[in-house]
Amino acid sequence: MSLIASVKRDIRAALERDPAATSSLVVFFTYPGFHARQYHRVAHCLHRRGLRGSARLVANISRLLTGIEIHPGAKIGEGLFIDHGMGVVIGETSEIGDNVTLHQGVTLGGTSTQRVKRHPTLKDNVMVGVGAQLIGDITIGENSKVGAGSVVVNSVPPNATVVGVPGRVVAVRNPDTDTVEKLPDPVGERLENLEERVTKIEKRLKKG
Repeated sequence: MSLIASVKRDIRAALERDPAATSSLVVFFTYPGFHARQYHRVAHCLHRRGLRGSARLVANISRLLTGIEIHPGAKIGEGLFIDHGMGVVIGETSEIGDNVTLHQGVTLGGTSTQRVKRHPTLKDNVMVGVGAQLIGDITIGENSKVGAGSVVVNSVPPNATVVGVPGRVVAVRNPDTDTVEKLPDPVGERLENLEERVTKIEKRLKKG
């Protein structure tokens, strides 16, 4: 895909996924996620050519202007949409597929101090909710969704929904039948049972 076509795809991604996006011009001039993606194109190009200092300088300028930090080494596919974007951090060895959506406060972070693959890989069509933290060399499968505020430290299969701290798979969608299979949630069930017991105890105390 040519550079112009790729930039147009970024604009179209915002128009498709954000009801507040009223026109291409609005996205082009006012969307920080779009701006951060374009800065990253320059930084990543410099990074690949070995101009690491210049690449980091461009990335820092982008962070100052957009509130979004993307390491020049991160690999990003087509149609990335960063919604609002303030506080988003994308680490050096992160890999992002096509048509991925990240909301504000998302972190793709690393755990190792070694020069190895230490950041997440997001496959195509992944959606990551507000404030979610994805940590380490894990893979989020195609079409999966990560709930707001989740902390994910293990890989996630395709078509899954992940919520909680630590993140756990609570549903998997069958793409062939478009049906959703709800998975057992032991933690949620225990909390519900505990809430029921507390309610019963409160009623007994009120009765005297």
